[in-house]
Amino acid sequence: MSWAPLPSSRPYHWPLSGQWSAQDTALLIIDMQQDFLSPDGYFAQMGYSLASTQAAIEPTRSLLAGAREEGMLVIYTRESHRPDLMDLSPTKRARAQAMGAPIGGAGPLGRFLVRGEAGCDIVEQLTPQSGELIIDKPGNGAFHATDLDQVLRAQGIRHLLLCGVTTDVCVHSTLREANDLGYDCLLVEDCCGAGSAELHEASLMMMMNEGGIFGAVAKQDELIELWQRG
Repeated sequence: MSWAPLPSSRPYHWPLSGQWSAQDTALLIIDMQQDFLSPDGYFAQMGYSLASTQAAIEPTRSLLAGAREEGMLVIYTRESHRPDLMDLSPTKRARAQAMGAPIGGAGPLGRFLVRGEAGCDIVEQLTPQSGELIIDKPGNGAFHATDLDQVLRAQGIRHLLLCGVTTDVCVHSTLREANDLGYDCLLVEDCCGAGSAELHEASLMMMMNEGGIFGAVAKQDELIELWQRG
């Protein structure tokens, strides 16, 4: 099953290739983990509102169900570090300390942003199924210091649906990396969230500049409707 370009996406009808399918498209769910979505997690510890990030959970659950039904490759990422923090750069360490949430510091869900701790777990509503890949990344972008690009190319993926948190940091960083690597990206805007509505909207505006310099934007119900039509 292949689909024509999405007529409601903006600023262009995605994808630019003219058609896409479940075989050449992957759903990339970025950092939907307890440390960014729980009031006991890292993001809340830094003082950010969770209203926008938590609002992305239910639309993402709907999008995920649709992608699974179509047989699409689903990949999760988690911003996380080795327990010994050997992969934590001095600059990232210093920034987190200045914000009052030192990476590796103790919190209600265990050590912040450390693999194996409860805060690193994907939220229950989006629990990965058997066979769905989880990429642990030490930076903001999902391609940096990971094998994500190798996996996508080995599976014949050319198109990416991106969602997750936060829109302005890890989602945007991943989007820019993917664009530079030649993937045609669609950001599912209601399946993303940031520390404020202003940061979320600014990220969308940057994406759509210059005719969609980093990709296109759509909402999850537009994708679900297209899939249901067949």
